[in-house]
Amino acid sequence: MSENQFYTPAQVVDHSIQGQVTKANLPLGKMLLLGILAGAFIAIGGTASSVAAHNITNVGVARTVAGAIFPVGLMLVILVGGELFTGNCLLIMAALDKKITTLAVIRNLVLVYLSNFVGAFIIDLLVFYSGQFNYSNGGLGAYTIKVAIGKATISPVAGITSGILCNILVCLAILMAAAAKDVNGKIWAIFFPILAFVVCGFEHCVANMFYIPAGMLAATNSTYVAKAEELYGITAAQCQALLSPSSCICFSYVTLGNILGGMLFVGAICYAIHKTNWKKA
Repeated sequence: MSENQFYTPAQVVDHSIQGQVTKANLPLGKMLLLGILAGAFIAIGGTASSVAAHNITNVGVARTVAGAIFPVGLMLVILVGGELFTGNCLLIMAALDKKITTLAVIRNLVLVYLSNFVGAFIIDLLVFYSGQFNYSNGGLGAYTIKVAIGKATISPVAGITSGILCNILVCLAILMAAAAKDVNGKIWAIFFPILAFVVCGFEHCVANMFYIPAGMLAATNSTYVAKAEELYGITAAQCQALLSPSSCICFSYVTLGNILGGMLFVGAICYAIHKTNWKKA
């Protein structure tokens, strides 16, 4: 351990690989419970940021406010514990180092992805039945519908590229948090990259596990549907389309982008830089 207040990038990669071996070998029940927790934590960040931003008409200001709150989700994952699909894309480093198998990576990602959805959907249900969407005379419910429609109708190219950009920032936030030796350092390391991804409007598949089902639930309420038409010009037909299974296709685009962003653009590159034996010419 160095005398600095943080670990060096090479140390971060080494420590991360050790942690990834542990993640890949978690007992099934523990892995699923940690995945549920992580999905719930990200959803809590999502719902809090929606409440804060839903009445702000300036897009830049609204995203900045949301971005200042949303990072609490990843803070909870890092400091309390959780298995998050997007962050676990970094397992590629341990696989490249031959510490775990490709099959172990796939197993972890599939199980964590599914359990993240369960955790996020639990928060969806709790928020919906809590009456929170009634805020601003149903304005929050309308806003939730608008956000869900925007995410569900994203094009494949936009979903993939936005997913790549998002998980570059998420995985960098995780590595930066791993570089910090104290809680304050970890909090600030998480805060700024996640703020940046929210402000930029990039797509995060686990966050969408909250936003899209939340919008679907809101679209079952006629008051929120009417408010969505009043505030945003969203028609009842659009709300009905949101409830169709085709609305979930967008998850595949964003998930693929998140995988590429985390594995290729961060994990593989960091491994190549810090674990490859570079010889001088």
